[in-house]
Amino acid sequence: MAEKPLSGKIALVTGASRGIGRAIALRLARDGARVAVHGTKGAEDTARELGGAGVSLAGDLATLAGVDALAAAFKQRLGKPAPDFLINNAGIQASPNDTLERLGEADFDRLIAVNVKAPFFLLQRFLADFPAGGRVVNLSSALSHVAFPEQIVYSATKAAINSLTKSLAKELGPRGITVNAVGPGPIETDMTRDRLFEKPEARAAMVALSALKRTGVPEDIADVVAFLVSNDARWVTGAYLDAAGGARL
Repeated sequence: MAEKPLSGKIALVTGASRGIGRAIALRLARDGARVAVHGTKGAEDTARELGGAGVSLAGDLATLAGVDALAAAFKQRLGKPAPDFLINNAGIQASPNDTLERLGEADFDRLIAVNVKAPFFLLQRFLADFPAGGRVVNLSSALSHVAFPEQIVYSATKAAINSLTKSLAKELGPRGITVNAVGPGPIETDMTRDRLFEKPEARAAMVALSALKRTGVPEDIADVVAFLVSNDARWVTGAYLDAAGGARL
């Protein structure tokens, strides 16, 4: 039997309890990686789905102490100072309050902390030991490229991720480490189903956005991430990969 393409590699996927993160964890494990599944709730369930390939880790990414705890737990539980692949998937929204008029300081600060500060400092905690040939994949959003006052700060955090991705790619490139961003459009998950897809007219609007005329599913994004961590993407870095199904073309 041929060896799986990610055999011997270890991935850390943040926010992998459900939705896109869970799909990424399942896909990387299927390709042979051992996966550290991070989540505040439900990470154990995802890790159990992976069998011996999964390890669950906790850590509240809204605080630097939580970032430190996650990095320390990874090193202790996995017996390795840094992952081969860091997938910064965890992210939050403050909808429907994420508008200029309604967003408060606490929610503003939490959006910045989880969506921008945590990916930066988590990578920093692993930086000295991150291996040559390593991969960093940051989950961005199609909203980072359009005006969207209904989620004004969330969109801004994803634009910040795009900028960080380019700078990190240039800094880490000499070490053979690639850094890329993936920008999903509307993806149907248990978190978005009630808000974006429950009503027939809302679902129709989401379908109409896509050039492919269907809704996105978590596996659509997981497959893109699997490509970026594979050897096939060894010459791709600093990129924003649009994975929005041709939304708003």
